[in-house]
Amino acid sequence: MIERILTFVFVAVLAGAGVVYLLTVPQRLDAASLGDEASADAGNGERLFWAGGCSSCHAAARAEGDALLRLGGGAPLSTDFGTFHAPNISPDPQDGIGAWSLADFANAMRRGVDPEGRHLYPAFPYTSYIKMQPQAVADLWAYMKTLPPVAGRAPDNDLAFPFSVRRGIGLWKLLYLGDDQPIVALPADAPAAAIAGRSLVEGPGHCGQCHTPRSLGGAGGLEEDRWLAGAPNPEGKGRVPNITPSESGIASWSASDLAYYFESGFTPDFDSVGGAMVAVQRNLARLPEADRQAIAAYLKAVPARDSEASPPAE
Repeated sequence: MIERILTFVFVAVLAGAGVVYLLTVPQRLDAASLGDEASADAGNGERLFWAGGCSSCHAAARAEGDALLRLGGGAPLSTDFGTFHAPNISPDPQDGIGAWSLADFANAMRRGVDPEGRHLYPAFPYTSYIKMQPQAVADLWAYMKTLPPVAGRAPDNDLAFPFSVRRGIGLWKLLYLGDDQPIVALPADAPAAAIAGRSLVEGPGHCGQCHTPRSLGGAGGLEEDRWLAGAPNPEGKGRVPNITPSESGIASWSASDLAYYFESGFTPDFDSVGGAMVAVQRNLARLPEADRQAIAAYLKAVPARDSEASPPAE
C-alpha cells in the first residue's frame, strides 16, 4: 500500500513538473510578426530610442553628450528582489548585441526572450514593448546598429531565491505578459494627437512601468484599472506620482503645461524636474515637438484616477 502511494506521488510530481516545464517554455515570435528589416527607418528608430529612454538604463551613470550613446550598461537597480544590472546593448559582437539578428532583438523586446532561449527579467519593460508595432521594432533595431560598440560585460544580476530561477519567469509571463492591444480604449473621435501619444506612452515610453501600481505587493503585473495613478518607487524611496487628469494628479495642468514640462523641465509653478524624472525629461526633450504634444494629449485623455501620489510638480 505504501509503495503504491509513493509511486502515485512520484508520478504526480513528474506529471506536475512536466506541466510546469511546458507552461514555462519561452514563446518566440513567428516570422510574420517581425518587421521588414530592408525597409527599416533608422531615423524613426532614433526617435523611438529617446522615447524609450534606452540610455537611462544602459549608458553609464550620469553620462552626458555622446556618452549617452555608449550602451555598455548603466547603474545597478536595487529592488526588494535583489539587484539588477542592465546589460551591454551596444553593437559590440562579443559583449553586446552586435551578433544578434532582428528576430533576436524583436523577441527580446516583445517577448522577453534572449537569443539563447532564456526568459529575461521584467526589470526590462517588455510588457510595454510588446505593444510596439513590428516595424517600429525593426526601425529601432536599425538605429541601434549605428551606435558605437562598447567592450565589456555588465555584472550578473544579484537576486535572492526564488527570483534567481529564470524559468519561473515563464509562469509570471502567463499571468502578466499581456498583448499588443492598447490599455486605454480611446473613443472613436479621439484626436489624432491622443492616439499618437497612446502609442508612445503605452509602448516605447513604458510610462506605466513606474507610474502604475502592481499586484502582489509589486511582484505582479500592472494594475491596469489604476493606470498611471501613481505607485511606490521601485527603488524604495517615496512614490512615483499620479499622472492621470485627477485632482491628485495633473488636473491643474494643461496639455501645453505638460508639453512644455517635457521640453524644458519646468512646471507651471516654476519648479523644476527632479529625481528619476530628470533623465526621462532629458530624453523627452530630444523628441519632435509633435511627439511631446501627443504625449500630453494622451495623458489628458486617460481616465482620471485618484491616489495618494503627488502630481509631477513635486
